[in-house]
Amino acid sequence: MKINATEIKVGMILEYKQDLWEVLKTNHVKPGKGGAFAQVEMKSLMKSTKLNERFRSSETVEKATLEEVKYNFLYSDDTDFYFMNPETFEQTNLSKNIIGEKGKLLSENLEVRINFHNENPLSITLPNQVTCKIDTTDAAIKGQTVSSSYKPAKLNNGINIQVPPFIETGDEIIVDTRTMEYIKKI
Repeated sequence: MKINATEIKVGMILEYKQDLWEVLKTNHVKPGKGGAFAQVEMKSLMKSTKLNERFRSSETVEKATLEEVKYNFLYSDDTDFYFMNPETFEQTNLSKNIIGEKGKLLSENLEVRINFHNENPLSITLPNQVTCKIDTTDAAIKGQTVSSSYKPAKLNNGINIQVPPFIETGDEIIVDTRTMEYIKKI
C-alpha cells in the first residue's frame, strides 16, 4: 500500500530497496528554503542493518502489508522463542535476534501479537504493560522523598529500571513495555 512520505510513523514496516525496514525514528523538516522532507532512520528486518533516508514530502513509499495474529508465549531455548496460536494450536518460533531485549519481558502464557509478512513471522508486539517482580533494589535514603528522585532496581527477568524510593525488594510492579519505565506498584 502506497503512503505519502509525511505519513511515515515510528514502528511502521516499509518495503524499500527490495527489503523490509522497520522505522525507528522519523523527523519531518520544513526548511525555510526548498521543499519539506521526512528524515527517516530505519532498520532492516532481514539483515539487521540501519539506514538513514530522506524522502521529499511529495514522494510515496510502500507500506508493507502485515497480518497481525494473537499468540501465547510458551517457552524459549538457546536460540528461539516459541509461541502458540490459542485458536488453531499452531506453533511458531522467532529467533532471539529478531525479538531482542523484548524477550526478557516474556512470561509463560503472555498474549502477544506476531506480525507476519507473506506467512513469515517478522516481529512481535507486547502488551503495553506487564507485571514484574523486583529482584533487588537499594534502600531508600531518608529525606530523598522531597524531590521526585528515583533509585535503580533489578527485575526478576534481569532488566534494570528506575523506581520510586518506596519500592522495595520483592514488590510487584507494572512496567511499560514500550519505554521500559515504572508505572505503578501492585
